[in-house]
Amino acid sequence: MLDAAWLIPTLPAVAFAAILFFGKRAPRHGAEIGIAAVGASFLLSCVALVEWIHRVEEATGGESHGLAALGKSVFAAASEHGAVEPVVNTVTWWTSGGTEFGVGTTVDGLTVMMMFVVTLISLLVQIYSTAYMHEDKRYTWFFAALSLFTASMLTLVVSENLLQLLVGWELVGLCSFMLIGHWWEDRANSRAAIKAFLTTRVGDIGLVIGVIVVFFAANTFSIVGINEYALSSGAEHDLLMAGALCLFIGIIGKSGQFPLHTWLPDAMAGPTPVSALIHAATMVVAGVYLGARVYPVFYEGFSIADGGLNFMALIGGVTIIIGAVLAFVQRDIKRVLAYSTISQLGYMVMALGVGAWTAAVFHLFTHAFFKALLFLGAGSVSHSGAHHSFDMKADMGGLRKHMPITFATFMIGSLALAGIFPLAGFWSKDEILVTAGENGFDIFLVVGLIGAFLTAAYMTRCVYLTFFGEYRGHGHPHESSRAITVPLMILAAFSVLAGLVNAVPLGIERFTEWFEPTFAFPHLVHAEFDYGLAVASVSIAAIGIGIAAFLWFRREELGPFRGLTQRNALARGGYTFLENKYYLDHLYENVIVDGIRGAVGRAVYWFDQHVVDGIINGVGRGAARTGRFTYDLLDQRLVDGSINALAAGTGDAGSAVQTVQSGRVQRYALLLFASVGVMALFVFLVNTL
Repeated sequence: MLDAAWLIPTLPAVAFAAILFFGKRAPRHGAEIGIAAVGASFLLSCVALVEWIHRVEEATGGESHGLAALGKSVFAAASEHGAVEPVVNTVTWWTSGGTEFGVGTTVDGLTVMMMFVVTLISLLVQIYSTAYMHEDKRYTWFFAALSLFTASMLTLVVSENLLQLLVGWELVGLCSFMLIGHWWEDRANSRAAIKAFLTTRVGDIGLVIGVIVVFFAANTFSIVGINEYALSSGAEHDLLMAGALCLFIGIIGKSGQFPLHTWLPDAMAGPTPVSALIHAATMVVAGVYLGARVYPVFYEGFSIADGGLNFMALIGGVTIIIGAVLAFVQRDIKRVLAYSTISQLGYMVMALGVGAWTAAVFHLFTHAFFKALLFLGAGSVSHSGAHHSFDMKADMGGLRKHMPITFATFMIGSLALAGIFPLAGFWSKDEILVTAGENGFDIFLVVGLIGAFLTAAYMTRCVYLTFFGEYRGHGHPHESSRAITVPLMILAAFSVLAGLVNAVPLGIERFTEWFEPTFAFPHLVHAEFDYGLAVASVSIAAIGIGIAAFLWFRREELGPFRGLTQRNALARGGYTFLENKYYLDHLYENVIVDGIRGAVGRAVYWFDQHVVDGIINGVGRGAARTGRFTYDLLDQRLVDGSINALAAGTGDAGSAVQTVQSGRVQRYALLLFASVGVMALFVFLVNTL
């Protein structure tokens, strides 16, 4: 399967075409085609995962085979592992100027992990959508777009080179545009889709430039070749730094990092299954994946090994805080989760910036499960408990009694997100913090702890407003159908257990051994498990939960802080600042866009009035003068004059010869003979003289 990985993205791509052409004639209107294709891709991904683990076990001297390798490896003691080369298959697509452009697949630990996550989440989302979207008027098209979305992300994941990755990258952007604007009749939805498309295009400009810079530095588009070049002694650091900086702009746009994160909350305009897919396994994950895929470029370009401060860690750290703080002032449950995603993506990017590659990818792995769980849980609440509303304050509350499965699974997802032991988020988040401290990035360790406190607090508020207190909606809340609750339970199980795959204090470091590259990859420091830091991070999260619970769960909500924004100008100003999302949208739309659009509009109007109209008016006046000249001189005087003169001459000639026109034949004959006589006499005289 490692040599035939191209099959995995091909199946959902074929399903996209099949649903388009035959979906409406199918018994379930195309949903069964999409689910079957993604299900097959998931099974093939599992086979690839097992084969890769077997490959790693062989390289490390293990004796297990196939599925036995998977089961034995989880509980076996950690061991040193040698270099395991990725499985690369490529063919030449075309050649230009001696440079070959290939297309193919690169399969290593990162690839198989991503294929497993993408196909599993996509499969559960499609099953969930059969109930959530069953009354949608574009039901068939929705499943076709979901299949293309999955195929695009898988294409990106298995890409052998950066050009191929760029194709998958843009297809992912296109699919997110289509799905965010699925209900495009609502102007807000279409604006959100356009905003997402244009904002990420800003980052894509940096990505394209970065790909060009890296190509001219390494003289290849091959991902393995680029990574080898970045780690070689002959690599030019300035070029690597420029390439890393440009590529990172692409990550900022795609993964919702500050300051290009503003499109992500607005993307909640799309259907909830799309939100789960975007936030857990596709769109926003693509940026982090790119950072992990060509990590040697960033590692050397940003001099991460030297410690201190670098651009990647700084942006990630800022994003953690700004995303988490904004989650506190949201009424919409999906927007809370959206800002949570921004904050968690900040953790992943910051981890890459502090040299914690495994922790970053591990957090991507665990975050996929509990964030998909939370989004699908929010959809379940809206679908069956809040009459299709996402407003926690107006239409929710008290739903734990009516929706026990949704409540229980949502609680698991919230605790995992908050990093509570022993759930999945605890292991991955703790690994980020301990590695940041070990590598000398102490300030980012503090940032991570602050983020943990904020995460626990805003999720407590979210849980309270949704499931506790009195029901404030107007419908008849009830538990969702099994098509919705079964995916929730599966994701909840992963949210509990997924972290154990790298539970260092238990002697399990299989995530590191299986998925961290050992070929064309920098030598990274793996910090030992820090019990003190783990206790501190869990305690801080618990304090966050406790403070939030004290404020929201007591009889009088918010207690002494209730109405503070009306009483205190500073509090009101701060709340307004947050409610307006740091005024970044105002800056982008009202200052930059309107400023450019206004100035450009005025310049174009002036150009139209003074240049274009001037030219047209000048041409018109010139044409009129030319017409008059032509009419007066050429037509009237020359042409008509010539014709009239000719006619007059002809008339005069006619009048002249009219005198000899008698109509008598005898007279004509006499004139003829006289003429001949005159001519004969003339000839005679000429010859004689």
